[in-house]
Amino acid sequence: MRPWRIVFMGTPDFSVPSLKALKEAGHEIAAVFTQPDKERGRGKKVTAGPVKKTAEMYDIPVFQPTNLRTAEVEAQLRQLAPDVIIVIAYGKILPPSIVHLPMYGCLNVHASLLPKYRGAAPIQYAIKEGDTKSGVTIMRLDEGLDTGKILKQAELSLDAEETTGSLFTKLATLGARTLTTVLADLPAYEAGAVAQEEAHATYTAKITKDMAALDWRQEAIVLERWIRTLDPSPGAYTQYAGKRLKIWSAQVVPHTSSCPPGTVIAVDKAHFTVQTGNGALRVLEVQPESRKRMKTGQFLQGTPLRVGEVLK
Repeated sequence: MRPWRIVFMGTPDFSVPSLKALKEAGHEIAAVFTQPDKERGRGKKVTAGPVKKTAEMYDIPVFQPTNLRTAEVEAQLRQLAPDVIIVIAYGKILPPSIVHLPMYGCLNVHASLLPKYRGAAPIQYAIKEGDTKSGVTIMRLDEGLDTGKILKQAELSLDAEETTGSLFTKLATLGARTLTTVLADLPAYEAGAVAQEEAHATYTAKITKDMAALDWRQEAIVLERWIRTLDPSPGAYTQYAGKRLKIWSAQVVPHTSSCPPGTVIAVDKAHFTVQTGNGALRVLEVQPESRKRMKTGQFLQGTPLRVGEVLK
């Protein structure tokens, strides 16, 4: 295997396994480009992102431009002279001048089986839509949004209780392994790259905190998937006794009730069950406001939740 001279562009945890895998495979990481440091946590302390911390651990030069569309950045990249640029969850769209700069172009690790789930939230959408499989795509970037030619794909099966967090970890690992396979014979994979089938393309939009409130009028199966979609962030929630109650885990249960959606229709020592627009949800894990995640049974020990109460 020929070791490649690489510029790596990435920012969050998802990118880290690939950066480590490239380094451990013996490739030359000429530089890392990552987003500028930002305020994190309750203390709003300005800290480096996961990729920057990893690069520093390996003594790799780090660049953090606020704008890629400058002559200075292009000059830096030309001076670095990479064979290939690897882009994984960088957080910025590359201009054409960079996309076409390296001999072997810019390769991206995308967390879906393209052309399905292009865009910002492919992992979340796999959970939200109830998919039974997901995977990663190694593609060559072009000037579109996740539209480039596919070099290789790898898939995996989803567990019935898969969350965005658990799938994130699995796909980050799978992405690193698949990327190193491609780089082991890059010219052959480049030569065999295939165009995406545009007729099958779907797109995802970023999921934000203001989308996290549960709408009990929806079907139980939809709500259960949405709870797993928002785990670990931002967390699905409802309102109980005027306060926010996050719901982290629930089961769909067969139940018929004439109660309005959001009504608590059953309570025992370990769970409570809520009527939805179709079916019911047995709630297994919650997080009261300003407290930690806990099993529902622990929550019920100190909370007199009763049948007939309505969650908003």
